[in-house]
Amino acid sequence: MLVEIGHFALTLALGLSVVQCVLPLWGARARDTALMAMAVPAALGTFAGIALAFAMLTYAYVVSDFSVVNVFENSHSMKPLIYKISGVWGNHEGSMLLWVLILTLFGAMVALSRKSLPNRLKALTLSVQASVTIAFLLFILFTSNPFARLDPAPFEGRDLNPLLQDIGLAIHPPLLYLGYVGFSISFAFAIAALIDGRIDAVWARAARPWTLTAWVFLTLGISMGSYWAYYELGWGGWWFWDPVENASFMPWLAGTALIHSTVVMEKRDALKVWTILLAILTFSLSLIGTFLVRSGVLTSVHAFAVDPERGTFILIILMFFIGGSLSLFAWRAPMLRQGGIFAPVSREGALVLNNLLLSTACATVFIGTLYPLALEALTTDKISVGPPFFEATFLPIMIPLIAIMPIGQTLAWKRGNLLGAAQRLMAAFALALVISLIVITVTRGGPVLAILGVGLGFFALFGSLSEIVTRSWTHGMPLATAWRRAKGLPRSAWGTAIAHAGMGVIVLGITATAWGVENLAVVKPGETMTVGPYSLRLDAVTPRTAHTYRADVARFSVLSGGIPVGALEAEKRIYATRGMATTEAGLMTRGLGQIYVGLGEVDETGGIGVRLYWKPYVLLIWIGTLVTALGGALSLTDRRLRIGAPQKAKAKARKASDTDVAVASVS
Repeated sequence: MLVEIGHFALTLALGLSVVQCVLPLWGARARDTALMAMAVPAALGTFAGIALAFAMLTYAYVVSDFSVVNVFENSHSMKPLIYKISGVWGNHEGSMLLWVLILTLFGAMVALSRKSLPNRLKALTLSVQASVTIAFLLFILFTSNPFARLDPAPFEGRDLNPLLQDIGLAIHPPLLYLGYVGFSISFAFAIAALIDGRIDAVWARAARPWTLTAWVFLTLGISMGSYWAYYELGWGGWWFWDPVENASFMPWLAGTALIHSTVVMEKRDALKVWTILLAILTFSLSLIGTFLVRSGVLTSVHAFAVDPERGTFILIILMFFIGGSLSLFAWRAPMLRQGGIFAPVSREGALVLNNLLLSTACATVFIGTLYPLALEALTTDKISVGPPFFEATFLPIMIPLIAIMPIGQTLAWKRGNLLGAAQRLMAAFALALVISLIVITVTRGGPVLAILGVGLGFFALFGSLSEIVTRSWTHGMPLATAWRRAKGLPRSAWGTAIAHAGMGVIVLGITATAWGVENLAVVKPGETMTVGPYSLRLDAVTPRTAHTYRADVARFSVLSGGIPVGALEAEKRIYATRGMATTEAGLMTRGLGQIYVGLGEVDETGGIGVRLYWKPYVLLIWIGTLVTALGGALSLTDRRLRIGAPQKAKAKARKASDTDVAVASVS
């Protein structure tokens, strides 16, 4: 019965989303405030319906109701509770339901947002967002019903994909969806602005918090997915340029450009048309990522759907929203008033250059990801585009981007002084140069690009923090006074500095992989192998049984200079229900580096294959992403993003209102 309630709630949500789409749009065109006001209760009702449906599906998983096809195919009664819950979104139907749940969650949050958001803009935004909800609810109900029944009900389920039975995959998809589904609000704001024909600083102030929120979650989601692949798949890497990885990375690149573009629009009333286009393209890339994962064109642990009918349905959705929005943009954009002007050497100019580089980098990833698929579809020829292509094309674009990041942050608005900015960054540049020379000395040269990466990483790190220092402290000022001034800076200034510093930390972590050491060997209990400054002795290989799998566990003692410093375990698991083997890498953290052990197969002599790595400073990659996300979250707490429309815009509106009153009284 509860399952049928969930199905009914899903259908009811579809009806409410139609109301949310049609009535506010009609009201905006007719300037009927009552119809526009319908957007709020309709958005809240749609979210409530989807939330109820999601709760009913989750309950079916928790109680192992195998009469539900989705539960039977993706769960098992012996699974731990956490993996029963994560199994809800560990499949195509459930993950699409989570997709729509988060979509409507953002709609409900906009509906409850501050009163300073103009009613017409809110109504149009919720109407556009509801159109996306309608499309995906139709997709779920007609091709991916998560509540389909089995009769008779099986006694036991087929279990979840073993690779997804991990705490990382319990966290990664919700974070990722909060990211690229969150960009639907930026998209809805953009389409609403095009329909209304009005784009100004009020629009930028309204859209920026939602864009920044989505970006923060997407950053965390990509980071979590990267770390999961690193320790779960057993190949020792943290990024492989897999098409499904790229599907989330492309919206991140475009979203990063969008965040910077909205800053220029808000501050200088410039880049209006470009900002609208970026908002459309960012969510379009999210939809393309959904198509890649759900259509069956890719084979991946992330790719659930293999039904061509589903792929066709999503492709139609893709064509409608991307083609329709770009057509609307082409029609309305020439009518939009252009914004303010600025000198090429200015903070705005640096942000424009930032946008160009990010857009080019995104286009590079886009071509490298989709070209093999297009070629195969047109000619049946198969080619592989992997790390060599992306390293040769993407990295040269990112190097100047990282280099200009501290410079752009130091330039003044409207007209900057490049020489003055360089002088303020001289200390940061000197520190980065000194550290690079030390690294060259210690490593006896090292790879040239790695040394360049060290210099860039430290320059980005110190340069970002120097902005806070130069705004808070002058020569001879007491430190207590400087600290008070620093605390008085806007939180957005601190957030920007921290986010940019996090990017510097990421660069350092990526660069440090150049000094990693790998060793492959076949060892027997009692034998020792060496990697970097450490030696590992295989003590024993023992069987272990837990829940739905059995495992062979290899235990290693870790020695440094012959002295034991700890132990680690690595596993080879066999999941009986699916008959699938997985590798659980053994990890031991030493400072900011890690010893990494991946197990292979047992040979005829009783030896076991071992892939051993020493990865110095590898944790800086994920620490940097957390710092970057923290900077974005701190910017969200800035007072200017909490109080609504800019005071300047409010003053203009108040003045216009007073003028109308005066004219009316005279007449």
